[in-house]
Amino acid sequence: MHNTPSAELREQLEILAKDSDIAAVKIGMLGNRGNAVVVGEFLDAHKFPVVVHDPVMKSSSNSELLDNAGVKYLSTELLKRCMVITPNVPEAEILAGMTINTVADMEEAARKIGELGAKAVIVKGGHMDRAVDVVFDGKEIHQLSGDKVKLENTHGTGCTFASAITAQLAAGRGLVEAATLAKAYVVKAIEKSYPVGKGRVPLDHFYRMKIEPLARGTHALPNHGVHPAAEPAAH
Repeated sequence: MHNTPSAELREQLEILAKDSDIAAVKIGMLGNRGNAVVVGEFLDAHKFPVVVHDPVMKSSSNSELLDNAGVKYLSTELLKRCMVITPNVPEAEILAGMTINTVADMEEAARKIGELGAKAVIVKGGHMDRAVDVVFDGKEIHQLSGDKVKLENTHGTGCTFASAITAQLAAGRGLVEAATLAKAYVVKAIEKSYPVGKGRVPLDHFYRMKIEPLARGTHALPNHGVHPAAEPAAH
């Protein structure tokens, strides 16, 4: 792992902002406080309509991915600038300053993180026995349940979830709908994952492109599934 120097990161971000109209921003691993500050200043300068932050602090192999000063800046400053923050259970424990053992604890942690300034919080339940994510929209708590995919050696689930939420929000969907669609996408991407090399198994982000086309003589109708195509009129 090599953290991008803060000055270089600043230049990269400004070039991106000049080159494109940015509809949404997803923040992932920052590495240190210097880079977190650069991102905070970038958000202040541009006021993007959608900002989703996946507060990456440790890797699946327990490597530190954000220094202590960065964690402090994230919790006191950066999350205030984000539309949604998506911590997993260990990250939520750090941000909320509490131990999480149950779904009720996840809900309490989401509210506490909201009190720090986050507009909306999604506590991901991948570390729990049940695959329940808790969505706090600033007022109400929503639970997103799903079947837990029995693949423990996956890599990139949290990043993919936050990115999918960002894409759905950029498309104009509400928070709960965006999170629901993102969760369904991630579950399938996990199910379709396959090993590449000797490390942890990455998700298949492009599984939808590999779905077999409909059988000849059928057509898909939005929200109505697959139906037989109409027979041509006799002549």
